[in-house]
Amino acid sequence: MYSESELAGAVEAGALTPEAATAFRNYVAASRATPAVDEEHFRLLSGFNDIFVAIAAALILLAVGELGGALIRGVLDARIGSRADGANMIGGGIAVAGTSWMLAEYFTARRRLALPSILLLLGFVGGAGATIAGVFVYNIPWIERVLPDGADRDRVAAVAAMLAGGLTAVAAWVHWRRFMVPITVAAGALAVVGVAIGLLLSVVPAAKDWVNPLLLVGGIGTFLAAMRWDMTDLERRTRRSDVAFWLHLAAAPLIAHPVFHMLGVFDGEISAPMAALVFALYLFFAFVALAVDRRALLVSSLAYVLWAMYSLFHQSGSMELSAAFTGLVIGSALLSLSAFWHPMRRAAVGLLGDLARRLPPTQQGALA
Repeated sequence: MYSESELAGAVEAGALTPEAATAFRNYVAASRATPAVDEEHFRLLSGFNDIFVAIAAALILLAVGELGGALIRGVLDARIGSRADGANMIGGGIAVAGTSWMLAEYFTARRRLALPSILLLLGFVGGAGATIAGVFVYNIPWIERVLPDGADRDRVAAVAAMLAGGLTAVAAWVHWRRFMVPITVAAGALAVVGVAIGLLLSVVPAAKDWVNPLLLVGGIGTFLAAMRWDMTDLERRTRRSDVAFWLHLAAAPLIAHPVFHMLGVFDGEISAPMAALVFALYLFFAFVALAVDRRALLVSSLAYVLWAMYSLFHQSGSMELSAAFTGLVIGSALLSLSAFWHPMRRAAVGLLGDLARRLPPTQQGALA
């Protein structure tokens, strides 16, 4: 399967004429009775070789992580407590990050394998983050000795987490500059959200009671960043669209989960008014998803709608078949949404007036 960004790259390289590429896009869209943008393409697999390489790379990263941790523990003579944990994180993190980078030089920079590229990015960013965090963990005994009496340990931990998150975001940026794997920007955005929350917690310890609202703000910020990338490529033909896809995927749980947790959806069986509110929120998310032509919000909030529907059926007396009825109703609704996505999206975008010009096109003619 070829992605839109690869098709655009073929045009830039002269392998296809712009007219041939446009004709191909129009043919595919016509055969599916929907504009290409509505397909929300992103490349995860270019072939079974992606899975083969990803499995091999995962085994190597696990092995070098263990070996690196053991080596640094021996060098630092750290056997017990936080020093042993810190040494393990430092050694394992350096080994995983370094190995991920070296493998990416071939499988990402040269071969452009999708799934291995994502795995190696996560390996590099995770390894860098583990290394930075390990430095703090290894030095906990020293930090505790130099802290003045009465110092707030939680605040110190929050500052450490903030610094670790900030440096991890820098590592993600360096990786992006070299390899430009689309998911990198989303990983960096999540690190920035973590840093911002860590900074606030370090300054205002009482903010730990505001975690859900803070996550919601971070999710909205990530969603706006995704929309900014989306609006630079409304026809979704370049890497920018892939970057936006992953940003939407990162933003969706940061928006949906705090909202429903603040409503107390999983605190017990919910009442009919609360279920109605959950359904109303899901309809709102569906409208947003249709307008921006991204489905991530619908997936992230699905569990809450399932629970609300299940609770209603359970309270009505259909205890044995509650799960079956829930699956039937929600599954049918989602399939209908998928089948009629294009006309429903056209209706949703039609309600937005001038704002519709900043959203992906709803007509196939826009691709010509």
